[in-house]
Amino acid sequence: MTYDEHLPRGHASLEVLRAEAADELATIVQERLLSGEDPWDFMDELPTVDELVVYLLRADNIASNGGRRPSAARNYRVLRQIALDHPDLTPSVWRLIGDKDAPDWAPGPGRNGSIARPGAPDTADAPDRRAG
Repeated sequence: MTYDEHLPRGHASLEVLRAEAADELATIVQERLLSGEDPWDFMDELPTVDELVVYLLRADNIASNGGRRPSAARNYRVLRQIALDHPDLTPSVWRLIGDKDAPDWAPGPGRNGSIARPGAPDTADAPDRRAG
């Protein structure tokens, strides 16, 4: 598939994105089982459905940017924007960013301020501590 043929997922509902990701994961599991792998050996290394949705949305962003891989700072902003566009994916975004303080309970701002709260200063343009 070329970049011109790529169909962005950005306007699909989260339910549709999750269904697509679940189908993809099921296909991966089936292929690995058919190749004789033990599920106890590989299930822990597979992403969750929500993590796969974040990866797919990130891939759409890379494709829309001519296929150029993002810098660390841009990658952080892309992931942050995914969390802002789809609040239910916020915990998965935090896990992928590597925020050890990410709450497991629900979408919302983290203790490090990586996702701006209403009325809080926006930290999107602040230097990325992870990039250096």
